[in-house]
Amino acid sequence: MAGCERRADRGFVTAESALVLPVLVLFATALVWGLLVVAAQIQCVDAARAGARAAARQDPPDAVVAVTREAAPPGAQVTVSRGEQQVRVVVVARPRLLQGLPFDVREEAVAAVEETVGWVRERR
Repeated sequence: MAGCERRADRGFVTAESALVLPVLVLFATALVWGLLVVAAQIQCVDAARAGARAAARQDPPDAVVAVTREAAPPGAQVTVSRGEQQVRVVVVARPRLLQGLPFDVREEAVAAVEETVGWVRERR
């Protein structure tokens, strides 16, 4: 009778594999996309912070945008706004590898404006 039970179990491994393998592939793909989103978010954080530091030092606006874009993911949008006491840098990106996702990666950094000290020449 043990031989009959073995014949009845034939094909279960194949059927289970056919059901489990697509789920594992989907899970692995979701993990990779998640890691790519986290990497893009970290790039946006670094870019916004670098831009806010440059803007707080009162670097020229073109230099602030250049520093921010250098650290940001390719194709990122950079917005710099200055107030009397603070500067705000916003980086919005949609990484190329994540085009299928319905959202953008966004980060914002705020820094206090540093006062500039100029050289004062003494009159003689």
